[in-house]
Amino acid sequence: MDHEVIIVGAGFSGIGMGMRLAAAGIEDFLILESGTEIGGTWRDNTYPGVAVDTPLVYSYPWPWAPAPKFSRAFPPGHEIRAYAERCVAECGLEPHIRFGAQVTAARFEPDRDTWLVELADGDGDSTRYLRTRFLIPATGVLARPRPPEIPGLEDYAGTLVHSADWDPEVELADKAVAVIGTGASALQLIPKVARRARSLAVYQRTPIWVFPKLDPRFPRPLRTLFDRVPAAQRAVRTGALLAVEAVFTVAALQYTRLPFVAHIAERICTMHLRAQVPDPELRRKLTPDYGFGCKRPSMSNSYLRAFTKNHVELVTDPIGKITADGVLGSDGRERRAEVLILATGFLTTERGNIPSFPVYGSEGRELADFWAEHRYQAYEGASLPVAPNLWLMFGPYAFTGASYFGLIEAVTNHILRCIEYARGTGSTRVTVRAEANDRYFATMRRRLRYSVFHNNCAGANSYYFDARGDAPFLRPTTTYESIWRSKHFSLADYEFSP
Repeated sequence: MDHEVIIVGAGFSGIGMGMRLAAAGIEDFLILESGTEIGGTWRDNTYPGVAVDTPLVYSYPWPWAPAPKFSRAFPPGHEIRAYAERCVAECGLEPHIRFGAQVTAARFEPDRDTWLVELADGDGDSTRYLRTRFLIPATGVLARPRPPEIPGLEDYAGTLVHSADWDPEVELADKAVAVIGTGASALQLIPKVARRARSLAVYQRTPIWVFPKLDPRFPRPLRTLFDRVPAAQRAVRTGALLAVEAVFTVAALQYTRLPFVAHIAERICTMHLRAQVPDPELRRKLTPDYGFGCKRPSMSNSYLRAFTKNHVELVTDPIGKITADGVLGSDGRERRAEVLILATGFLTTERGNIPSFPVYGSEGRELADFWAEHRYQAYEGASLPVAPNLWLMFGPYAFTGASYFGLIEAVTNHILRCIEYARGTGSTRVTVRAEANDRYFATMRRRLRYSVFHNNCAGANSYYFDARGDAPFLRPTTTYESIWRSKHFSLADYEFSP
């Protein structure tokens, strides 16, 4: 056995798992990273305006973890990446990370109670293998850009770029630009593009709910206080998380029980839209016709206003096809575009995304086949009966939607409890019981009946839904309930075998 624990991915979830293992005195672990640098999503996404879309909560919650040095409530992408680098350096994780290691498959070995991890190193021409007792895929859920299914894209002769694979050499000044998509990434980059482009056409399939953005820059005395008194920053973080929970999580997941929360949120967004956009016809096009929370809401003070500029056009007619020179609408009109930006989001619950490599469990079955037969599910969002000694950092019904770091806290709690108990009992195989998995899955589906996803999401085109119409991307609980569960779930829900 090469390592006791192998983590796949050096984004924030993989780094966080490494930090927890090291803090618990478990030193025999390796983080495999296919790239040449850490950071995951925040390494890859460098488009203009990239920043956090939830305020003050984007940091690890542990008192011993490095405190972030953010300049404002919604820190920009480069500050988030710098925070990841500080965490790796200050927690001594560098020796545990192997870069340029692309995991291509993993197979459970029942005769050894180990995982055989297949690697394509370097240029991918050579294959290597590592054996580990415990395997933790932390490959991220918003990591692989979603390719748009638009005919003619291969015929486009201009400059083509995806928001998640941004080319800093792309020249936008005095160019005719088109953006396809109006999700969270587009909301951030469109105002920046509008300032530089000669003309901008934005192709919208469905509008999104947009809140006003309270994004104050932290004055130096406050930043000094945060540096010297980390507890002050954690207190602010806790308050912000409670506010985000109240607005996003409760509104979406308790839609039928507490409908007034969603109605208040929609009212705030509608008032913000009215203040930003005087033209009633343009406001109509920018107003969602689905319930608040069906798609991830965002915050911006410049996105809606960008459409009021004379050189910016909001196009809501369907796209017919991409031509060599631009975009042909279903109305027969072709709009020229020298630069075409695809802001079409990411793969989420599609086969082969979580995890990003095939995983063959105890019966030789791939996880994707198990999910195709039994629906997308995992016990506490982390483990499956067919995959002993494996936990997902971002599995189905794991994320509450409020804070990614709340997810990291809960899942690392869960995994660490299992590994420490296995070590203490001399167990070499840890398998969640089928009845525990079934019970959790039934609870999640029952709770989702009260959510907006089952009541007011027709036409939302949301990545929260999978191909079956389920909404497994979100866990219908608060962040604090998920953290409490991670500390108190019954270890009897697992079978620990020597």
